Amino acid sequence: QVLLVESGGGWVQAVGSLRLSCVAFGGQFSRLNIGWFRQAPGKEREFVSAISRSGNTYYADSAKGRFTISRDNAKKTTYLQMDNLQREDTAVYFCAAVSTILTGFLRPTSENQYNYWGQGTQVTVSS
Repeated sequence: QVLLVESGGGWVQAVGSLRLSCVAFGGQFSRLNIGWFRQAPGKEREFVSAISRSGNTYYADSAKGRFTISRDNAKKTTYLQMDNLQREDTAVYFCAAVSTILTGFLRPTSENQYNYWGQGTQVTVSS
């Protein structure tokens, strides 16, 4: 069993930055593929970014060039650095993970790939 705890959300003005963190408790962190998703009010949850256990990274088009995902296996933590934030980035951001023995990451954008979810952290961007 893996418990994911997000932090780092908050309020920021447009073009500002935030760094989200996701700490994993339990399980073997080095075996986790980890993703970030977000859900804005009245909208479906959507993929933002993911990082495989081998360090391969994936981004939604909306995140490319602005967001950077990384992981620190020693700290059992995944980070999502978000720069040049815009109002449309306002959402609850969720960390998700799946444990695997494979080095690849099939369909990282699909919620169905993940079986552990955090409680979410709110990000609010004002203009």
